Amino acid sequence: MVFLPPTMPSAAPMKEMLVLVDDRDREIGTAEKLDAHRQGRLHRAFSVFVFDAAGALLLQRRADGKYHSGGLWTNTCCGHPRPGEAVEDAAHRRLGEEMGFDCALRNVGSIVYELAVTEGLTEHEFDHLFIGRADAAPRPDPQEVQEWAWMPLVSLRESMQRAPQAYTVWLHAIVAQAGFARLTQWSAAAAQAPEASG
Repeated sequence: MVFLPPTMPSAAPMKEMLVLVDDRDREIGTAEKLDAHRQGRLHRAFSVFVFDAAGALLLQRRADGKYHSGGLWTNTCCGHPRPGEAVEDAAHRRLGEEMGFDCALRNVGSIVYELAVTEGLTEHEFDHLFIGRADAAPRPDPQEVQEWAWMPLVSLRESMQRAPQAYTVWLHAIVAQAGFARLTQWSAAAAQAPEASG
């Protein structure tokens, strides 16, 4: 696990561009992030699941100021590669930007979903899934993450059933498509991996 210094926001942030893809993840163009979500355009994305040595999943609670799904719990981090950026490179970048650390990641597959989120936006994503291992406490950016927790998968399953509204729609979609049996396999595989040293 490698801790990273916080990134400094620019005075005039540029519009974030997403990579539009077809149903086989072949690039077909680009679109500005908010436009892509307003129009429900299929775009490339990733979701990271970091586990500790005991197999607990690192969850984050999104900051209230996020442009959608603020205040909801979700997987360790997620995001979109920039045009010309490899998906795994983007996953490492966002892990550092959101959670303040980096670790080795392994691609474990991909899923596609089209889900309505808040403010009339749609998450229509070709989502690449990554797992990793870390054990120390993260150092999240408070503009991205307001709270975090290590949660055993058994507890996560119970919590998502008891309070589904507390979790993001894409975490529900990933869990529904992958199943907790597969998440348990990811957890075991990540727990056996050596933790990266900084």
